[in-house]
Amino acid sequence: MSQATRIVAGLVLAIVTVFVIGAVFFLLFFDANDFRDEAAAAVSKKTGREFVIEGDVSLQLFPWFAIEVGPTTLGNAPGFGDEPFAQFERAKLSIRLLPMLLRQEIAIDTAELERLTLNLAVDGKGRSNWEDLVTGKDAAESEVQGDGAAAFEISGVDVSDTTITYRDGQSGDTYKLSDMNMHVGAVSDDGRPVPAKGSFRFDTQPESVSGNIELDTVMSFDLQDGVVVLDGLSITGVLEGIATSPTRLELETAGIELRTKDETVSLQPLDLKILGIEMTADVEPLSYAGAVLPKASIKVDAFSPRSLMTLLDIEAPETADPGALSSVIIDADAEVTTKAIQLGNLTIKLDDTTLKGSLSAPRGSSGTYSVNLDGDRIDLARYMAPAEATPEGGAGESVPVEIPADLVRAFNVRGDLRLQAASLGDIVFENVVLGLNLANGRLRLNPISADLFGGSYSGDVRIDASGKTPVLSVNEKVEGVNLAELGKAMFKKDNITGTINGGFNLSGRGNDMTAVQKSLSGNMAFELNDGAYEGTDIWYE
Repeated sequence: MSQATRIVAGLVLAIVTVFVIGAVFFLLFFDANDFRDEAAAAVSKKTGREFVIEGDVSLQLFPWFAIEVGPTTLGNAPGFGDEPFAQFERAKLSIRLLPMLLRQEIAIDTAELERLTLNLAVDGKGRSNWEDLVTGKDAAESEVQGDGAAAFEISGVDVSDTTITYRDGQSGDTYKLSDMNMHVGAVSDDGRPVPAKGSFRFDTQPESVSGNIELDTVMSFDLQDGVVVLDGLSITGVLEGIATSPTRLELETAGIELRTKDETVSLQPLDLKILGIEMTADVEPLSYAGAVLPKASIKVDAFSPRSLMTLLDIEAPETADPGALSSVIIDADAEVTTKAIQLGNLTIKLDDTTLKGSLSAPRGSSGTYSVNLDGDRIDLARYMAPAEATPEGGAGESVPVEIPADLVRAFNVRGDLRLQAASLGDIVFENVVLGLNLANGRLRLNPISADLFGGSYSGDVRIDASGKTPVLSVNEKVEGVNLAELGKAMFKKDNITGTINGGFNLSGRGNDMTAVQKSLSGNMAFELNDGAYEGTDIWYE
């Protein structure tokens, strides 16, 4: 061994000996609890919030630099009450010392966090109780960034029995995650896949929707480019509060890519199963830098509206055809904007009828629904109430048809519906146009037009439910309608000929049609051209 080598070896041995002796004295005479109050005071001064370490603080130096902290509480921001912002029962973090000192390698043992409670809130002015903690974050990050990054490895992350609550003082909504348990496998900078799984319970108020959720995925990281990938994400659970009984939820996707530098997310097609409905969504890449406004192409497989109404505790209407409302298929381009949820390039197949167009629903409690649809043919008789059987020896009593006043008062809707044909028994309306305007408790169906037996029909129907008692008014006209074809369709008569023109302008008030009929008033006028009632002496009759 050369003289230089012996000198270097001696120096290294001396340094190690001094380090070991220092470590022994450190472990014998240092107690981290002696500095607990000073550390808490420093955090309190830095954050401006009360920071209390109630439990013991333990410190280990070699071979792991490890710190374990007992029950700890961080106070809330001013104006957000006395409830703590955050508290936990136990936290532990360990770093292998020699690799960090000798090779600049960061090797972290499994990080553990037990019984974390985090209370997030936004007040009525939009101020959050965490914004003061992240102020100056960018400046701090720029100060610690260096020319290179040290190699690192984390054995895993275990988070157990966590509760996170978010209260929105502007909307009045509250979201809560509880019984939250998460486990993340070993994480390193070499891009190795990392298994991750977890479970939690969620509750939302005032909607009173809750459920238990489990998720499973495999993550991979590219820290240099700021990319996080989730492969094979699976979310399953049972939801409560959206149906009469707990409902199974299944959501799967082949992958999600998160680019932190660009603040964008790319998703593989999503498969969703809920309430007996199976849906696929192909979501476009989206940005989370501001408001998240996704766009997607969605396909909903055939499902039964009757079964869905039963699950949602909605009484399905009785229809003349029991097979009506048995199948719906939906295909559309969906887009979420700041004000509405829109469905464009929409195709709806309801039983035997196909409708195409667009729909839009407001995101807030106020706002206007929009409907614009074109359809082929629909048999209205299928969807009418079944004919009441007449009891023996009596004419039977019919149930009054109610005016849907509550529905008229509840929504604002504008739109148009066009159909190639709509049939009611043997009466066939062709080239049907229906305009819809509903706002402030006033409903107007106008224009209403259709071709009818060689002539035309037009109408204007209004329901004014802005007052205590609804008012119904109708203004309808027919022109050039072939009376022979109309007679066959309505009365099964084939001895009536001619064309008919006319109309009526009527109005009445009441909560049902019986009351409206009793107060009905207005004008009626009809004109018969070239008419004949064959085989009947009209003057005699």
